[in-house]
Amino acid sequence: MTRPSVLFVCVHNAGRSQMAAGWLRHLAGDGVEVRSAGSIPADQVNPAAVEAMAEVGIDISDQRPKVLTGDAVESSDVVITMGCGDACPVFPGTRYLDWQLDDPAGKGVEAVRPIRDEIERRVRALLSELG
Repeated sequence: MTRPSVLFVCVHNAGRSQMAAGWLRHLAGDGVEVRSAGSIPADQVNPAAVEAMAEVGIDISDQRPKVLTGDAVESSDVVITMGCGDACPVFPGTRYLDWQLDDPAGKGVEAVRPIRDEIERRVRALLSELG
């Protein structure tokens, strides 16, 4: 049996999708292939997101925003969008979820913590569905 693949997508691939990918990697280990991408990737991961994740022992400081490609979507079992609108291509046989989450862009770590915690809750629920 092959391991499931999950792609997290947000506009800049700098906050929400990076935190979600960090949580899933942390919780699933090698059991799930984890990817993230953005429709308009930023230059770097949001420093407040990096700091908020470090507070819970997850290091995403080495991650870089990546551009969303049709290949990444098509090769994923589950695609989770977080405010990227219609930029995400749709392929038959791929499961799509849309997580409505506040955008951490331009916010301090205090404002990012509740977003991080909500992402953790959703990632844990996703993992139990995949498992």
